[in-house]
Amino acid sequence: MTELLTTEHFRPYVGKRVTFRGTSYALIIDRLEGGTTPVPAGWRSPFVVIFRGPSKTDVMPTGLYECEMEGGPVYSLHIMPIYTPQPDCQEYQAAFN
Repeated sequence: MTELLTTEHFRPYVGKRVTFRGTSYALIIDRLEGGTTPVPAGWRSPFVVIFRGPSKTDVMPTGLYECEMEGGPVYSLHIMPIYTPQPDCQEYQAAFN
């Protein structure tokens, strides 16, 4: 069994660039949400990784991507665009339940 990803896997990369293999997209890990709910041993506390992109004119499609963390590992993540109230950027999420 592979290790469950937690907020601790992503915390060192908040504010850093993430590229997506096979695409021209590059996003910044903006913040982590959740990950603090107590759970039984062997489970993970649900959390969301929020990525920020430059604009809403070229939105990266929802999909499974090989995500290369700047100066770090590569994770296979399902990324999707989310509602973003700021007009000058587009946010995306990877949710972990």
